[in-house]
Amino acid sequence: MPLTNGDVVKNKAHMLNNGKVEDFSTALKVLQNEYSQRDGLDAKTLLDSNKNGGLTYNDFLILPGYIGFSASEVALDSPVTKRISLKTPFVSSPMDTVTEHSMAIHMALLGGLGVIHHNCSAEDQAEMVRKVKRFENGFILDPVVMSPNTTVGEAKQLKEKWGFGGFPVTENGTLRSKLVGMITSRDIQFHTTLEDPVSSVMSTDLVTAPAGTTLLEANAVLSKSKKGKLPIVDSNGNLVSLLSRTDLMKNLNYPLASKLPHSKQLICAAAIGTRPDDKTRLQKLVDAGLDIVVLDSSQGNSIYQIEMIKYIKEKYPQLDVIGGNVVTREQAASLIAAGVDGLRIGMGSGSACITQEVMAVGRPQAASVFNVSTFAARFGVPCIADGGVQNVGHIVKGLALGASTVMMGGLLAGTTESPGNYFVSREGQLVKAYRGMGSIDAMEDKKAGGGSKDSKQSNAGTARYFSEGDRLLVAQGVSGSVLDRGSVTKFVPYLIAGLQHSLQDIGVKTLPELRRGVTEGSVRFELRTVSAQAEGNVHGLHSFDKKLYS
Repeated sequence: MPLTNGDVVKNKAHMLNNGKVEDFSTALKVLQNEYSQRDGLDAKTLLDSNKNGGLTYNDFLILPGYIGFSASEVALDSPVTKRISLKTPFVSSPMDTVTEHSMAIHMALLGGLGVIHHNCSAEDQAEMVRKVKRFENGFILDPVVMSPNTTVGEAKQLKEKWGFGGFPVTENGTLRSKLVGMITSRDIQFHTTLEDPVSSVMSTDLVTAPAGTTLLEANAVLSKSKKGKLPIVDSNGNLVSLLSRTDLMKNLNYPLASKLPHSKQLICAAAIGTRPDDKTRLQKLVDAGLDIVVLDSSQGNSIYQIEMIKYIKEKYPQLDVIGGNVVTREQAASLIAAGVDGLRIGMGSGSACITQEVMAVGRPQAASVFNVSTFAARFGVPCIADGGVQNVGHIVKGLALGASTVMMGGLLAGTTESPGNYFVSREGQLVKAYRGMGSIDAMEDKKAGGGSKDSKQSNAGTARYFSEGDRLLVAQGVSGSVLDRGSVTKFVPYLIAGLQHSLQDIGVKTLPELRRGVTEGSVRFELRTVSAQAEGNVHGLHSFDKKLYS
């Protein structure tokens, strides 16, 4: 019964709906019978460029649905190519300030995928692929090795430098030399004569395993021996790798890891260009164990990329090919017809990209993702939303509009696993360098050509933007810095949890269910005005601390 000024209205006159109130128990039936159209907009109406123009992620919201399950029940499995699926839909960008072997390893361990950049020599890139593939659930392929003549003082310095104290000792002080002992923290902790060689204090009663030992077998050996390290040796007693109990435990903590079912190795992707020399580069990557090759170009609809796709599919049928970048159906159709296994969508939407500004070519990212992915889905080709991702909400929107995975550059550039060193900005904040591959800094980098005079011909930046033969380089990207984000081992789980909670709010338990809901019109959207965007962000506070996760 309604109250007015604290008094019961005696005549029971209701103040809503002109005094007429229907039976509350019929609300769902009324909704079903009298409201033929669901609240909000369907995706096709929302992304109608003729009515609303080209939209970005900030221009709309997804309307909430019904929650009938916990966020932990949400599954994030999604394909990245026709043949390979990931447990989490996150891909790191092939930029030289984002993805090298460390990032690729950790992204794969966390259920995603890292795409190793190609702004380096083919040999260096192949070695990075090799490190990812040989990581093999905890096998250390490049351990710090000592010689018998290394002093106790030097061993203590190495312990301080690397943060661990277990080192194998070989005759020559190198890998693939005869193993003669192990040095542990206990061996040197109370040894005061720093000039003594480690051979005088090292442990020689070793437990080893032969080369070819599987992870399960090595785990069993470690469990029985109760040792902290397990050296792997060949038939001649030469050290070939090392297994650490702590690394083994870390691998047990990554149940979502992206692995091939037959080899159990981490899935690895790498980028190449579309020049003739890239065919030689690709051969070295394939020899190193590459699973997915990404053709890296700002404008993928070119004769160069189409010919490269056909070449790869003919010569390396076991290798999955991701083409791009594209933002229109017409671009996508050319690459799909050539045989790509996946597409990258985006042109000029990256945080360090100025292609739209300088070239006046590109497309707003939301419009790009929806139009291309809707078309590509007809042919079973998964799409990667590449660019414009600044937060969890943008990831959700990219996936809702049809992308099967989302590629991140700037969002991951400030993590511990990205290449480069930290430094303190003028504002006193801890930052890391980050640059677009179309920046002058990236296009003039000589690592790809080994420092030779014609390194411009081998540079990934010039190749990506078709600038190899230009006398004057025109920048399509900028150089800058990004704030420290800590380790991806904490940041990516935050993204996973945020995505799960978002899908819970929408009322779907899987990404395929989300895409079906968008296609069928049960998942609805709403346009945002400038005022709505301001309302949806922090406002009205004198100051605040925006801590994203703990």
